[in-house]
Amino acid sequence: MTKTHGQINSQTERKTIMADKTFEENVSAQLEKSKSQMKEIETLAKGKASQTESDAISGLKNKRDEILKKVQELKTSTDTKAKAAIETELTKFNDSLGQIATKLKSPAASK
Repeated sequence: MTKTHGQINSQTERKTIMADKTFEENVSAQLEKSKSQMKEIETLAKGKASQTESDAISGLKNKRDEILKKVQELKTSTDTKAKAAIETELTKFNDSLGQIATKLKSPAASK
């Protein structure tokens, strides 16, 4: 049985919708995890973070907000470059979050 052009397009559209949904779910899960990490970092930083670390934490909050905004904008777009940019920014954001958490958890930070 051969598929008609309409069937092929319908299958392609379903795959695209599923890929978009998977992307959004992945990004949402990472952002939710980062939200809890931010709370942990803020708790660790209270009273012992240097100005540089406090500035870095503020910068991370701003970056998270930027990523959230881009994700919202992407919901009305099919731009694959935008998805790649979000994934890249999210990876960098999570790396920075981990670095600050490690620094704040280290014994040197508690001095």
